[in-house]
Amino acid sequence: MNWQDFISFRKMITPALLKIIFWIEVAVVIIGGIVLFFVWLVSGVSNGSVGEILLAIFGVPIGVILGLLLVRVGIELQIVLFSIHDTLTDIKNLLAQK
Repeated sequence: MNWQDFISFRKMITPALLKIIFWIEVAVVIIGGIVLFFVWLVSGVSNGSVGEILLAIFGVPIGVILGLLLVRVGIELQIVLFSIHDTLTDIKNLLAQK
């Protein structure tokens, strides 16, 4: 890697970091879903609340799926922005050569 490009922000490091951020967010959503599932399940059983038990059984998996979908869409949108940047940089370099 050219340090001059890195220091002058011509080389982007965020696209590589986005993959790491994606997997961290996936882990947070899944772990949060598991914790929420057990909290609502235990609370529903101890309180005798059928609503909390049903919410734990049906609501949490739907929430986890939607959360994972939102994480994926958010990361993809950021990747698209960097892809646009790379394409525009390539166009700029091609026009500079002509």
